[in-house]
Amino acid sequence: MKSVFTGKDVQQFKELGIPVEEVERQLECFRKGFPFVDIRKPATPRDGILILSQEEREKLVKLYEEKSREYCVSKFVPASGAASRMFKSLFAFYDLCVSAAKQGVLPALSEDIKVFFDRLDQFAFYGELKHALAEEGKDIRLLREDNSYKDILETLLFSPGLEYGSLPKGLILFHRYPDHNRTAFEEHLAEGAMHVEDKDHNSHAHFTVLPEHMEKFRKKMEEVRAYFERKFGVYFKTSYSVQKPFTDTIAVTPENHPFRLSDGKILFRPGGHGALVENLNDMDADIIFIKNIDNVVPDRLKGESIRYKKMLGGLLISLLEKIYLWLKKMDERTLNDEEMNELISFVTGKLWIDIPGDFSALNIREKQNIVYELLHRPFRVCGMVKNEGEPGGGPFWVSGKDGRLSLQIVESSQINMNDREKKEILSQATHFNPVDLVCLVKDHRGSKYDLKAFVDPETYFISSKSFDGKELKALELPGLWNGSMAEWITLFVEVPASSFHPVKTVNDLLRPEHLNDR
Repeated sequence: MKSVFTGKDVQQFKELGIPVEEVERQLECFRKGFPFVDIRKPATPRDGILILSQEEREKLVKLYEEKSREYCVSKFVPASGAASRMFKSLFAFYDLCVSAAKQGVLPALSEDIKVFFDRLDQFAFYGELKHALAEEGKDIRLLREDNSYKDILETLLFSPGLEYGSLPKGLILFHRYPDHNRTAFEEHLAEGAMHVEDKDHNSHAHFTVLPEHMEKFRKKMEEVRAYFERKFGVYFKTSYSVQKPFTDTIAVTPENHPFRLSDGKILFRPGGHGALVENLNDMDADIIFIKNIDNVVPDRLKGESIRYKKMLGGLLISLLEKIYLWLKKMDERTLNDEEMNELISFVTGKLWIDIPGDFSALNIREKQNIVYELLHRPFRVCGMVKNEGEPGGGPFWVSGKDGRLSLQIVESSQINMNDREKKEILSQATHFNPVDLVCLVKDHRGSKYDLKAFVDPETYFISSKSFDGKELKALELPGLWNGSMAEWITLFVEVPASSFHPVKTVNDLLRPEHLNDR
């Protein structure tokens, strides 16, 4: 079959580090599409979601505090998200202000815009905004009295003002404190200092950022390092990485032809947060906590959040020690029947791993080989919150190609909504994923797992986008905690809604948990 790519195309792929064969494979994916995830039932309390008693939680917290320093523990925070989505309603209102000004009238205020301006002085960034306007010779109090919304938004969102519209969400001021208002990035540092600390009092954290924001994060770290190290008594070991260019995916027209720009080059787009499995794979740590950049609270509310972090970490440590013990035993010799029965009880009863249907007919060595493969994988413990209407993927029992069920985090976009049975299963879900994970990424020999080997390539999905007003289709990589971790050992644990306080819109910062003037 004749290639649709020119010599210049091939050179472009080479510069991106993407093999021609991979681009051709992606094109074929657009033509063929992807199968929906075969959900069989929701994971619910005591059927896929572990519910721990108060006594069990306290024991696991204590275990984490006693043993975590025996391991290299780190945080992993996807922090490349732009704040533009957080300020989407303000951008739209600014455009209305510009149009209204031409007509000599004031724009109508929607309820969320009215709340924003009525409570403007309650935002942590109010002081900076007030100062920036003063630098321009403007008084924020008079601007508010005169309903000069356009002037306020220009300074807040654009250059030469605060440029909040183009900053990463991690560098937006979220919370007020008496001595030092904090960005989301700083709140992650504070949180990490409270539960990620090694024997030498180092607190490790890794942030994935956009290339154009790298220096801004580094600068902020150096500005606040001395303050936070003095306050929390730790040394911060903070690192950064960017999404790798070779994880970008080709965009196509609605007819599945390569989408070309005006200069003839093919458009490639970031492959979504699933691309970050490459960054996670590069980390040199035993245990890694993963959490979104915007899910943070002030110090006054961190206590409960930290306790549940430690609980998840303690559960992981308690189980990894048993997993390591069994793997070492199997490395040394073939288990006898009694040991095999004990191991199967652990695998199915504690880890909820489904074993092949013909397992009982196999001999002891064949059984050991299968169980060894089931256990010799990265392992994650995921906090799950009761579903109260917040967006987010949910926990389900999913059927694989071999017919075995496994626990997976599934997004609604992965489910066939035209299938009444699957839609009904989705409606029965009781919990959702707040992105609160703790992961084991090394085996019993201390060797790092190659995380890319545990990705389900069938969980890519195709989304509709646009570029310069033209429709296109984009290929999204398997989500980091969805298809990218599909072949991991997975355990779901219920955590309270109080551990989940994301900031998706600017007005979310006005929720009681984010106001810190108490």
